[in-house]
Parts: sequence; structure tokens; C-alpha cells
Amino acid sequence: MAMKEEESASFCNQRVWDPCRSFGRRCSRLVKDQRARFYILRRCVVMLVCWNDCGDT
Repeated sequence: MAMKEEESASFCNQRVWDPCRSFGRRCSRLVKDQRARFYILRRCVVMLVCWNDCGDT
């Protein structure tokens, strides 16, 4: 009987929703997405500037 209670207690502990952990995951995902967008934007700007410099010569 004690084994059954331990199993159910561990099962319940695994299913507990941790708002701090969820918030941290959402924030890290948003930061990762923003970094990717800024990287793409930066690459496009550099490409346009270099293309403009090469076209002037």
C-alpha cells in the first residue's frame, strides 16, 4: 500500500504546473526568436549597403 502512495505522489508532482518555469521558457523562446529576426535584418542591411557601395564604382 505504501508503494502505491509513493507512486501516486511522484506522479502528482510531475504534473504540477510551475508558472516560473513556464514563464522562463516563454521568455527564452521569445528572446531566441527576436535574436534570429535581428540577425536576419542585420544581414539584409549589410547586404544592401555592400550592394549599394559596389554599384557606385
